[in-house]
Amino acid sequence: MVLIFGIVSARIQPHIGDVMTEKYKIYISEDTKKRLANDAELFEFTRPDGSVNLNGFLKELIVQYFDLHRCSNEELLDHLLQDLTLIRTLRPKDAAALADRIIHTYINNREPSSGKSTVITLTVSGASYNIIQIIENNLLKDTSLSGYLKEMFLSYLSMPRNKREEIIFRENYQTINEAIRNDRVLAFSSSATMGNTLVEPYMIATSKEEQFGYLLCRDPRSGKERSFRVSRLRNLFATSEPFIRNTYVEEELIRKSLRSPYSMQEEVHAIVRLTEHGKDMFRMIVKNRPILSSIEGDLYHFDWPILQLEDYFKRFGKDAVVISPRNLRTNLRNYYSHALDAYSPKKDAAKKDSKKDQKDN
Repeated sequence: MVLIFGIVSARIQPHIGDVMTEKYKIYISEDTKKRLANDAELFEFTRPDGSVNLNGFLKELIVQYFDLHRCSNEELLDHLLQDLTLIRTLRPKDAAALADRIIHTYINNREPSSGKSTVITLTVSGASYNIIQIIENNLLKDTSLSGYLKEMFLSYLSMPRNKREEIIFRENYQTINEAIRNDRVLAFSSSATMGNTLVEPYMIATSKEEQFGYLLCRDPRSGKERSFRVSRLRNLFATSEPFIRNTYVEEELIRKSLRSPYSMQEEVHAIVRLTEHGKDMFRMIVKNRPILSSIEGDLYHFDWPILQLEDYFKRFGKDAVVISPRNLRTNLRNYYSHALDAYSPKKDAAKKDSKKDQKDN
């Protein structure tokens, strides 16, 4: 037996020998497909050519969410039955049928009645194949496999993105939380680091704008605070090596988690002059917006990491001019200078001459 999301479930045994595969057609709305594909892209399920791997994502969703979805449905059904059986005129058999209909028709069926439908071909193998067999053999009462999976997908999409990420990367979250709970050094690999990385994990924080989970930790070798996106970590392992929590480091990480958990850079004091249009843009563009320290007329003061200030104000153009610090001002000036150079008439003329020479040759 295994414990998944606090729920006891039977462990799925893998097939011996060749891996079984099967294809199924699932009917969903175009909007649902688009939202699922968006999550597949955000969580970086891609093929070698860089295209979005929706099938790979759906297989992982089925494996990671099946037990939670099934048990939450059963718990909801039990609560509905308890309430419906209080109605004396309703027989137990009718109460069970009504409760099941309420769940499948009014609660789990969250797709709009209008809108175009589409079909996706789902190819399953390994653990996802085994789960599909369990669903087909045990859980299809008055619905089809397509209907059951559609309910599962809609239930998943009804949650906030950070909760959806916790489902898809459940094993990552479990290993990290185990290491945090027991004060153990955590080992992993990622695209951002070379080889195996060892860190002292303190917490998982969610960015308000992106809604991704980030591991906030300390590098025991350099002593620096680090941040890693949970979904990008691979081969996680909670080692047996203990570490002693540093109160100052923990307080700093808590402060930075409230600011921007995806960056552990030191803050700089920056002054930016905004035009009236720039002020409107600052009010409207909320994603990754730095927190204001103070305002003096047209001068906006920030205490924020320099790279995040640079990324945020790049889209303001002439409506935001950095007064200080000098390196931030230089970086943005170079950014606009390179853009101007790319759009210059001389460069366009040079490209035309080059194409003409190629044709002549």
